[in-house]
Amino acid sequence: MAASGPQSSASEQAWLEAAKTFIQQTLCPSGKEPNNQLTQSVIDCVKMIWLTKGENQGFILPLSYSFVSVQTLKTHQHLPCCSHLSWSSNVYQAWVQRAGPNGNALPREELLLLGTLTDLSEDLEQEYRSGNLYVKDNTGILDCELIDLDLSWLGHLFLFPSWSYLPPAKWNSSGKGHLELWGAPVPVFPLTINPGPLTPISVLYPEKASLLLRLRKKHKVSESNLAGKLVRLSALVISQNKGYFILTLGELSPADSQVGSQVSIIVQIPAQMVWHRVLRPGRSYVLTRLRITKTRSHHYYIWTTIPSSDLMLLRPDCVQELELERWFLEADLRPLPPPTLTESQDRMGQEDLVRDSRVLHYSGTVTDVLNESACLYILDGQLILCLAYQQIHDLRRVIRPGVCLELRDVHLLQSVGGRGSRPVLALCLHGTILLRGFSHQKPETLSPFQIHGASLYEQLVWEYQLGLPLYLWATKALEELACKLCPHVLRYHQFLKHSSPGKPSLGLQLLAPFPAVLKTACIRHAHSEILEEPHHCPLQKYAQKQIPYTFPTLFTLAKEGQRRAWATFDPKALLPLPEAAYLTSSQLNRHLGWSWLSVLPSTFQPAQVLLGVLVASSHKGYLQLRDLTASLPCLPLTKNSQPLADPRLIGVKFRDGKIVMLGGCLVRAEKFQLVIEREVRSNFPSWKELGMADFIQKKQARVYIQFFLSDALILPVPRPSIDSVILSSSPQSDPSCPEESHLGQSRLFLLSHKEALMKRNFCAPSGASSELPDPTLSFHVSGSWLCGTQRKEGSGWGPPEPLGVENKDQKVFLIFLGPSVRWFALLHPGKVYRLVAPGPSQTPVLFKAESSSGTSQRPLELAGCVSCLTIQDEWTLELGRSQDIPDVLEISRALPESSLTHLLSDNFPDSLVSFSAEILSRRICEPPLARRRIQPGNAGTVKACVKLTVALEMADCEFPPHLDIYIEDPHLPPPIGLLPGARVYFSQLEKKISRSNNVYCCFRSSTSMQVLSFPLESTIRDPLPHIYLAELLQRGWAPLQATTSCHVVFVFSLQILWVCTYCTSICPQGRCSRQDLTCPAQVAISQASIRLLVEDGTAEATVTCRNHLVAAALGLGPSEWTSVLEYARGPGKVALQFRGPGAQPESPGKIHEPLALFLWTLCTSPSVIRPIMLSFELERRSSDVTPLEPSRLQQFQSGEFPLLTRVNPRLRLVCLSIQEPEHPSSLEAFASSF
Repeated sequence: MAASGPQSSASEQAWLEAAKTFIQQTLCPSGKEPNNQLTQSVIDCVKMIWLTKGENQGFILPLSYSFVSVQTLKTHQHLPCCSHLSWSSNVYQAWVQRAGPNGNALPREELLLLGTLTDLSEDLEQEYRSGNLYVKDNTGILDCELIDLDLSWLGHLFLFPSWSYLPPAKWNSSGKGHLELWGAPVPVFPLTINPGPLTPISVLYPEKASLLLRLRKKHKVSESNLAGKLVRLSALVISQNKGYFILTLGELSPADSQVGSQVSIIVQIPAQMVWHRVLRPGRSYVLTRLRITKTRSHHYYIWTTIPSSDLMLLRPDCVQELELERWFLEADLRPLPPPTLTESQDRMGQEDLVRDSRVLHYSGTVTDVLNESACLYILDGQLILCLAYQQIHDLRRVIRPGVCLELRDVHLLQSVGGRGSRPVLALCLHGTILLRGFSHQKPETLSPFQIHGASLYEQLVWEYQLGLPLYLWATKALEELACKLCPHVLRYHQFLKHSSPGKPSLGLQLLAPFPAVLKTACIRHAHSEILEEPHHCPLQKYAQKQIPYTFPTLFTLAKEGQRRAWATFDPKALLPLPEAAYLTSSQLNRHLGWSWLSVLPSTFQPAQVLLGVLVASSHKGYLQLRDLTASLPCLPLTKNSQPLADPRLIGVKFRDGKIVMLGGCLVRAEKFQLVIEREVRSNFPSWKELGMADFIQKKQARVYIQFFLSDALILPVPRPSIDSVILSSSPQSDPSCPEESHLGQSRLFLLSHKEALMKRNFCAPSGASSELPDPTLSFHVSGSWLCGTQRKEGSGWGPPEPLGVENKDQKVFLIFLGPSVRWFALLHPGKVYRLVAPGPSQTPVLFKAESSSGTSQRPLELAGCVSCLTIQDEWTLELGRSQDIPDVLEISRALPESSLTHLLSDNFPDSLVSFSAEILSRRICEPPLARRRIQPGNAGTVKACVKLTVALEMADCEFPPHLDIYIEDPHLPPPIGLLPGARVYFSQLEKKISRSNNVYCCFRSSTSMQVLSFPLESTIRDPLPHIYLAELLQRGWAPLQATTSCHVVFVFSLQILWVCTYCTSICPQGRCSRQDLTCPAQVAISQASIRLLVEDGTAEATVTCRNHLVAAALGLGPSEWTSVLEYARGPGKVALQFRGPGAQPESPGKIHEPLALFLWTLCTSPSVIRPIMLSFELERRSSDVTPLEPSRLQQFQSGEFPLLTRVNPRLRLVCLSIQEPEHPSSLEAFASSF
């Protein structure tokens, strides 16, 4: 409905006055009189567009619209918007619907935009034109994009009826927004129509133009005009701040437009760069005044434009074909072949290339943005679009979901890997990308990772020249790394920083510290890539699924460790038959109680690389690797058996008495072990139920990481990033360099002993509450001060305060509790450390015995210690340097170890011992009888205990003795790294002697340990040594396990039992014989044992064989042995005692029972009394302190003469395996060879 006349007239008059003022200020030349013609032309132009709109409601002017200048858009329009003067509401709503169901369409503003369309930037000279388009008025200039450009539009004033404006994103360093011009602009003044040339232009078509190139030496060509259909348009290449592109013309007839009938033209005049926006493949053009030139660095001759060259559409009535001279026509008319690959270039990059990509044309719509900085997008929801191999700096701001693109000569690659299984479209310099439609949607809010690092990605493509599979992998890997570290450890811009010569960026160092990973497939040459045939570029050939490795998050690693813990848990594999068939329920479940496995990176597909920030836990006391997803305990070692001891690696810093930084370095390791320790509580009745998971009551897994420092790349974390994240300090101060960091006191000490990390009780300070304090996680260290207190002087430490003669070698006792337990994993005996207390140097001297700042929670005075200090939270530790004081190098830093005599003798019970050893086995067991404790309220339950069997490392000891170590509460769970095969230094274990006179050790509060080496990755063990039995008597320390060739002399005893798996009572007929019915189940298992006398001509030995080895000793096969066990099930027990050559059964009345008679006959037959190959271990343990049995006098009869000789005691052996000799004379052959 139209408005009333007077009101309408007043509104229109006001609108016209505002329009005149705007036009005068923004469009008229400054300092000149108002241009009424310009004003009227603008208003007429606006009226014309407005009146074509179907919903103008009777108004002849768009009164709701206001004029906007370029400067106003740039300074006041902070949100994306669009304006469509000629659109009705219905048209706009339909346009919004095409934006998608998410309601993300550009909002409509009623603004009128006018300006001059130009390709000349505001601050640049003409020769530096780059082909960009701009809209400018008197207030400023603004970048713009136009879908279809006409060269006649440049330099003219236009009204833009449909446009959208996108302000610069916050991350955009250039700070420039841009316009997207929908449709053709409307000229304010009519454009001059070029009538064309007065006479037809003489032109050469591609066939003859190619011939002229070949015959250029015979016939000098000054300038020529070329005409033809545009068949190919290359990318716009910017090199050394100069741009160029190459277009290829073909014959007008489709049948003649073959490769041989094509000619290429290079355009490199700055003012002609805008042609790249005009040219459209499939259209026919004329290019005037072309010359022949030779490309730089490549000896290619090609047609080129000059500054006076023109570009125009081909009109047949305006051109005529140039007639060549007769000798041209008689020459070979075969066109000049295009440049081809040289032999060296053809060989370049052929390794590992499997497939050829397809080159095609494709049109589609961008549906998602994978990584804007890396130029990765999703096309039509199905294809990955990679534009990284072109230079699309200005086009990148336009590409977002909803943009329609036409891709010319694009490469299609399939099964590339790195970004899933989607096919990939990628453009090299040979092809081009054409904008076919702007997006209706507002720009999405991208994650910081998607908008940073453009220069780094360009570096991967243009400097490292990665092929597409490696590039996709690199972008994905950098994304994984960013998820692990950004933004709380690193800022995105720090992580994705461009690398400079000699200073690779942090992201690139973590991605590939060794350049071989980023080995280039080929060297790119722009001219070759565009001109050569057959086409050769980094996208032409590719290897499928080329993924060197991945960077899993620590959460993923921990989750994978938990998954593998139970996916690989098979009780039948851990307890294989036949051993498991003879174990009682308690033995069976204890064997299953603890197990472990190690996962190497190579077992993953693809291989995985470990990455995290090394920190020290102030709650647990061990080292951790952390990222933004999780943390995992870790155990780093040096390959010279030294632990991590430098506190600088965890980078602890304090400010105002609070920790402001934890994590001083990034650790990247391709070689590491993911260790998984499994603990299972089960109640399997017997081996037959091992496949039933219902008998598992509780299970848990502990996952941690082991690695060598020499196998890891260790990089410092940029300090400003961490401080800026963790501290919320004022911008005026720099928290990374507080003034207090240049003040403080320190003192050097030598650490001699470290005690266990455990919860301890402390005496409450005077005046504290009468309530008993809770036990606190803590540990103690003892050592000696090496010098007096030193004060901070500049960046170093001043001279130490003098010590009196009575204060030399004074001992110190340090207490670490609360947050200071983070130092536990970094403190090791034999190392020199500097204890640092920050603060002004005018404060009283710290580190003294009566210093109140260190003794607020000091325990009772310890004998022999001059100083007893509680480490404060803000104190830090540094690794001491040998040059700090003169006599540090003279201090013995060797780890103290007890002598073998001290360890394996009964003269020093309940003493503290230290030694290095290799762990042979680890099991869950009951505590030793002397140390067994009952849980309160459950008198029938005994607490679990961890038993380590170790082989002592002693000098000049070929066969190290074995020892058992027990770990009980409160030292459970044991520290990480106590694995079979690991070498460990144990300090101040308590030595005990068992009831069977064996030496064993226990963890106590004074105990500490240090892992010296990890278990070997290979599980192949050396074969057992082959010896004579007499050698076991001659050596001081004999091998605990060996093999020997011997002969069975006779059998001492044989026993077969069927016992209850729970109470081990005899089970006649398979039923428990216990009378009180307290046995929870009636499950019976068989057990057997036999004692043999063997000799090898040098000595005798009694050998005990148990369970399945009894069958081997009796020479029975599996089926025969099973029958024997089944016959023994009835009585439940069969026992035979042999004395001399005959046998006397345990119960004389049962000698005629068939089974006993069979076994008696068998034990005295040659089937048992035979030569064997025996593998054994000593029954007497190396830690047995029982005196050895002396040799005895024995009389022998030699004819008529009695002989009295001294005979060595019989050895006691336990059978490990029995094998038959290879041939009957093996024993004699072995003796003769000896």
